[in-house]
Amino acid sequence: MVLIYLHGKKTMATSMLALGLMSGTSMDGIDAALIKTDGKTIDCFGPTCSTTYSAKERALLMQAINIAKDIKNREDRSGVLGEAEEFITQAHGQIVIDLMQREGLKSKDVDIIGFHGQTVFHKPEDGLTVQIGDGAQLAKLTGIDVVSDFRAQDMKAGGQGAPLAPVFHRALQQYSNAREITVCVNIGGISNITWISNDNEMLAFDTGPGNVLLDAWCQRHLNQPYDLDGVLASSGKVSETVLATLLADPYYRRSPPKSLEKTYFDLNALATLSVEEGAATLAAFTAQTIAMSLTHMPQPPAKWIICGGGRLNAAIMKELRLRLNAPVISAEEAGFSGDDIEAQAFGYLAVRTLRGLPLTFPGTTGVASPVSGGVVHRVKEAS
Repeated sequence: MVLIYLHGKKTMATSMLALGLMSGTSMDGIDAALIKTDGKTIDCFGPTCSTTYSAKERALLMQAINIAKDIKNREDRSGVLGEAEEFITQAHGQIVIDLMQREGLKSKDVDIIGFHGQTVFHKPEDGLTVQIGDGAQLAKLTGIDVVSDFRAQDMKAGGQGAPLAPVFHRALQQYSNAREITVCVNIGGISNITWISNDNEMLAFDTGPGNVLLDAWCQRHLNQPYDLDGVLASSGKVSETVLATLLADPYYRRSPPKSLEKTYFDLNALATLSVEEGAATLAAFTAQTIAMSLTHMPQPPAKWIICGGGRLNAAIMKELRLRLNAPVISAEEAGFSGDDIEAQAFGYLAVRTLRGLPLTFPGTTGVASPVSGGVVHRVKEAS
């Protein structure tokens, strides 16, 4: 068995080499990451790889999301949904092949792939979540067993189906030997937090927008996919009036469990603002909705660890430091790779699926009792 070390502890005999894949709500591309784990503890992190979607590919995914608003059957792959699923599957297959070739790995060296796919619809109040991506086809393309469809079992059991990363955040906390109350914040398209107590209890939920609105603002006004380094948002002044309007949505005060989808948001309230003012206000909006999560925490954290693309936005990080009552640090400052945590998480979750361990918990999705999940696709069955 191949052992790969980025940094880590001695690999245990019962551990597996997993390859996690993630295409998030920002729809900027795919992240792939290798991780060695037994599904409980993290032994070590391995090499990573990423790819960026073209404008045409992002447009296809956005078209699929718009069509999926009317979906009634989560197995529906008619029309554009089928085209988008084929693209997602092929693109994920290619990044797996690229990473393995670069690292000199064979299919037999990797025990499992964790394949999240691309969320095109998520409406927990209707008990419906749809991630496109064909796990059986990916197993055939790569020659590696695949776990996909991580959210459905939780929703069948009455959970929100999101967020899924908290149990991995807890494993990161244990890996770093932290002994303090910590909050991990993932700022992707949507922002979500995981509160972790010093005895490893978890509370998690979606707080509000991450980069989704700021990305859309930049695309609308500048024809750019996002606000690089937060330069645009840093150049503007926050409109407190518009910010108050945005924060009036009752979602931000609702007690968890709760989760959001990308299409929940729009830019209508910002119509009167300049490009710079709008960007600054949206950065403050993301930060303030994260800060409002404090009201739901049993105890305030000793520190906030920021993951995802939002940690690279200087305006969002500045606003977070202004609004939070404890040190705010990036994933890198905590010793992790902020770009790779979600991909690593799905490798970790895939191993938990194989071992029958729960993925979601009452404190993370609101499910009544811990629930495992994921569907396993074996290469021998896909061939």
